Amino acid sequence: MHPALNIMIKAARRASQIINRAAQDIEHIKITPKKYKNDFVTEVDKAAEAAIIEVLREAYPDYGILAEESGLVAASEGGRDYQWVIDPLDGTTNFIHGFPQYAVSIALTCKGQPNQAVVYDVVHNELFTASKGGGAYLNDRRIRVTRCDRMEQALLGTGFPFRRMENIDAYLAVFKDLAKRTAGIRRAGSAALDLAYVACGRFDGFWEFDVLPWDIAAGCLLITEAGGLVSDLAGGDDHLNTGNVVAGTPKVFSQLLQTFQKIEI
Repeated sequence: MHPALNIMIKAARRASQIINRAAQDIEHIKITPKKYKNDFVTEVDKAAEAAIIEVLREAYPDYGILAEESGLVAASEGGRDYQWVIDPLDGTTNFIHGFPQYAVSIALTCKGQPNQAVVYDVVHNELFTASKGGGAYLNDRRIRVTRCDRMEQALLGTGFPFRRMENIDAYLAVFKDLAKRTAGIRRAGSAALDLAYVACGRFDGFWEFDVLPWDIAAGCLLITEAGGLVSDLAGGDDHLNTGNVVAGTPKVFSQLLQTFQKIEI
């Protein structure tokens, strides 16, 4: 296991202790609206993020940081190629409502590309990890995407637009098209876990608009290391910047891309 991955797992587990303690007393948690409607932050997000950063910086003080709550911290000269991308609690709205679908997501990027990944489902104690070129794992068991090759047999995950509504009509057009042609569509509320579910074969594909880098950086590496494909809606590699992502088994992925080509986004 890559040394950085060990540190990332330690950081994720440290954050999970904070999250699990807080989950026992949700009604007393302070909740603050963020910039966009239906986007919230809690004191738990902030405390978990601080714990993650403390662990990571102790081991790798020169690396840059891009974190959901505290923002961007530039790398020092010795770590200028590396950046931690952190979502301390992906699925905050689920957490607030006691809906058990949320996770800690940590990626390490090298020159802008995910190199190491951890997604930790703190409710179900499922630890997803990946290293570039080293495969993807769930609790130390190697995982692969499914062999699904027909959209009619595919179970897809998605995320509804909620920060901004400019693309809602395009999203609904895609949803309508795919709802007619698939085995089903699920919206569980944590992009990090949705992507991890593609990697381990629970979903055959996934798409979402307007996500942020910390939502998907770790999950995207999980999928590619599990034999799947990930791109932006045009089939390019700019999904971490555009926030529009499509992923899946190789053949489901290609069929998803064809769907987006038919709809103006």
